Amino acid sequence: MEQATSIILIAVAAFLLPLIAGRIRLSAVTLEILFGILVGPFALKLVEPTDLLTFLAEFGFLLLMFLSGFEIDFAGMEKQGPRQLAQGFLTFLLTLGLSYWLAHFLGYGVFVTFLLATTSVGLVVPILRNTRRTATRLGQFILISALMADFLTLVGITVFALIHEHGLGLRVMNIPILFLLIVISLGIIRRIVWWHPEWFERLFSSNDPSEMGIRASLAFMFVIVGLSYALEVEPILGAFLAGTVFAFIFRNRGSLEQQLSGFSYGFLIPVFFINVGLSFDLAVLLEPGILLLSLELIGAAVVVKVLPPLFILRGLPFRETLSAGVLLSARLSLVIAVATLGVRIGLMGQELRSSIILLALVTSTFAPTLFRFLAPPLPAERKKLELL
Repeated sequence: MEQATSIILIAVAAFLLPLIAGRIRLSAVTLEILFGILVGPFALKLVEPTDLLTFLAEFGFLLLMFLSGFEIDFAGMEKQGPRQLAQGFLTFLLTLGLSYWLAHFLGYGVFVTFLLATTSVGLVVPILRNTRRTATRLGQFILISALMADFLTLVGITVFALIHEHGLGLRVMNIPILFLLIVISLGIIRRIVWWHPEWFERLFSSNDPSEMGIRASLAFMFVIVGLSYALEVEPILGAFLAGTVFAFIFRNRGSLEQQLSGFSYGFLIPVFFINVGLSFDLAVLLEPGILLLSLELIGAAVVVKVLPPLFILRGLPFRETLSAGVLLSARLSLVIAVATLGVRIGLMGQELRSSIILLALVTSTFAPTLFRFLAPPLPAERKKLELL
């Protein structure tokens, strides 16, 4: 009976919460986590974690990572040229350096360094679109910096986690082996697409009753995830790389991206975030030491993102330069995913994970609002003037 009640509550919440979020102008993810906290074992005790819920949450977790790679716009990145990419990479290096210094100052190690260096492409993209700044110099700088931060931190975290679990031995070579297998599969698929494009037309058809595009995407994701398990590499990296490879091969994905996002964000990914809320011990944050820790982490997370653009992004008004760091300071899905990984492999405790979740809730709520204040939406005619 408890499992039936849990599934019904979560199904209703997955449907209603995005509608409520739109009314109150909050991220649906934020409400999903808050809902999990409210109905979870540390509050109203209406929903208890079960094996089925854990399975659905893990599935949603993998889909979230897959879509994070799937949404990378390689065609747009190639148009920027080496200067834009170099600026994004330099921004990441400065952020990583500041993150290491602040993490060490607060008494933490390399894992928290990577946590502080993350950002949230999933928040950055819709905010840039809503403010009509995607194609501007400011928007492209933010987008490239966010993409690099997501990709490089995830790779760095995976390498560090593997070394932590198995030491600096031959197993570390499993990561380049995984990359090599993915590169080989990339070459094979690209060659097939080049010689037989008609075979792949069905993947991107919006009228295919068999939904071969979704089937192919999920099959490819699980093949790479399976290889990750076989090589003892974190499966979230495999899922992310699978999405990245798919996006790199198929630049024009038609309606497939929308269909896959609808399938994933419609239920499975919300289950993951609700499950995150279920494991959030609100009482822990009421302890003075933990609350102070949370505030310190939030401050550090903002500083490491706000300072680098001030040194790199020249020629723009100070408000817009500051707004770049503010929007990049928003964390959500990736930082929560990384914190979940940290607890699973023993690199952090539940108290620190709760602080990271609070960090995500605070920055994802206030950073987009502050960005709109510092860099308000552009009129349509101004957008054309500011195109790169």
